[in-house]
Amino acid sequence: MSERSRIEWTDATWNPVRGCTKMSPGCRNCYAEAFAERFRGVSGHPYEQGFDLRLVPSRLNDPLVWRAPRMVFVNSMSDLFHERVPDNYVEKVGRIMERADWHAYQVLTKRSHRMRQLLKGPLAFAGRLPHVWWGVSVEDRRHGLPRIDDLRAASARLRFLSVEPLLEDLGVLDLAGIDWVIVGGESGARHRPMNAEWVRSIRDQCVTSGVSFFFKQWGGRVPKARGRELDGRVWDEKPQIWNSGQQPGRCSPNLARTA
Repeated sequence: MSERSRIEWTDATWNPVRGCTKMSPGCRNCYAEAFAERFRGVSGHPYEQGFDLRLVPSRLNDPLVWRAPRMVFVNSMSDLFHERVPDNYVEKVGRIMERADWHAYQVLTKRSHRMRQLLKGPLAFAGRLPHVWWGVSVEDRRHGLPRIDDLRAASARLRFLSVEPLLEDLGVLDLAGIDWVIVGGESGARHRPMNAEWVRSIRDQCVTSGVSFFFKQWGGRVPKARGRELDGRVWDEKPQIWNSGQQPGRCSPNLARTA
């Protein structure tokens, strides 16, 4: 577990799985792959095997020994629902999140169909946990919108969308059952541009629907160069059913929207 994260919408990262494989346009310039491949062949480094997918059972218990409450992004360097991650290992990750309930967890996937299936099966207990948030990536209409439908059909207490990188106008979104939307542009030398009107459309739909909206970045060659303001405001809304100052085992059952 990384005690600190530079990702604006979380506090820390936890990677009991490392590595992944590409599956849609949002993966094209994957930051995690670029980072991991820098260390391929470096003996003893966590990414000695580059971005090859592998389980890391030695990291499973990290949340249990990290006592200060944190908002934790699960598998920032992988996808928990990758087809090569066994069901029983996914369940083990869920059981750790269940036990270490002084943290909040953000589980994000592009493999929404498998997440939906497991949340109705061996992972159903985790879907009911108020401190575990379930999300899908939405980069375009073709691949992203069906993931929203899978997420909405999943047995989850809190659902969120990570619309990053936003690659086109998503049109009218069905935000029923969605609690939080994150939007961000792509960054790096090969970034694809994001139109401000695409962002405003999503922002306005969230405001109308009462869904928390978080604008992460404009993107560009230099990730932070254009800042985070949208129409003169930094949008930092999050759904709050968890208080980062709470004691272990005490998770607030209430859902409130904060800016």
